[in-house]
Amino acid sequence: MTRKSKTLGSLIRDLRRQKSWTLRQMSEKVGIPLSTLAKVEQDKLSLTYDKLQQFTARLGLTMAEFLAQADPPAADAPKVVTARRSLTRDGNSIQVSTPNYDYEYLCSDLREKRMVPILTRVRAHDIKEFGAPVRHGGEEFVFVLEGTIEVHLEFYTSVVLKAGQGVYIDSTMGHAYVAKDCESALVLGVCSGEDHDLAGELISLAEKAEKVA
Repeated sequence: MTRKSKTLGSLIRDLRRQKSWTLRQMSEKVGIPLSTLAKVEQDKLSLTYDKLQQFTARLGLTMAEFLAQADPPAADAPKVVTARRSLTRDGNSIQVSTPNYDYEYLCSDLREKRMVPILTRVRAHDIKEFGAPVRHGGEEFVFVLEGTIEVHLEFYTSVVLKAGQGVYIDSTMGHAYVAKDCESALVLGVCSGEDHDLAGELISLAEKAEKVA
């Protein structure tokens, strides 16, 4: 039996559902009006080549990778093993200091990481002096290694965490960590997100805070 070819609309719809996005969220990601995307998904409208290039580039895909979705892999296709590895040795990190935190971005030699590990020295003590809460794409897990921190979140009452305790949060929510009843605290954070250059985004945010100081 001949398999029916996928349309551009079905490819976009499948990709959106894989990412669990609403049409509005995808529209914001790719910079194409919501009404246009809705019509494309329903195969009532198509995209020009330039717009399709914009669409794939904003999602960190090549045109070939996007169109390859039309051909599902064979059931017996071998799993791809990337064999990526990076060690946390001296010289393999990027350090950025801000008024509130001293960041050390680990495994800096590895590009396009799906997770970004960060050692952070929390030096801020007062949420009132902290300034605007931090926001960025993705999610993060923070585990306290030394000292005690108070976690301030946009939609939750603050909570105190001691060494050996951690928290997993939605990073798009405003958040701030301050040292509690100690000179400073050390935490290990792991951030994840859809952005192929998440590490670059996080470092850029930290450097902006550094310049403000």
